[in-house]
Amino acid sequence: MAGKIEGVVASVSSAGNLVTDITAEQLQSKNAPTDQSVTVVCDEHETLGIFPADHNQPPMTYIALIGESGNLELAIVGDSARIMLGVTEGTPVVVKW
Repeated sequence: MAGKIEGVVASVSSAGNLVTDITAEQLQSKNAPTDQSVTVVCDEHETLGIFPADHNQPPMTYIALIGESGNLELAIVGDSARIMLGVTEGTPVVVKW
């Protein structure tokens, strides 16, 4: 594995997205890919790829994205990741590639 960044869920957005303490700058400085070769793990939930905020993924898809905050966020498209995943602040998040 070429790289890894570890963080935690720092807050929950009004839409229910899990906002991590991993910044877009951290991802760029470590040359983290955004394609399917990157895995984002939170609790036992895993997703591939990091999408832009203006993604067009289908409803109910679990994705990682760079949110308006400039941080990595975990989302369920069209629903609350906090409710659907049962994850709370302080839960570890690992980005690996």
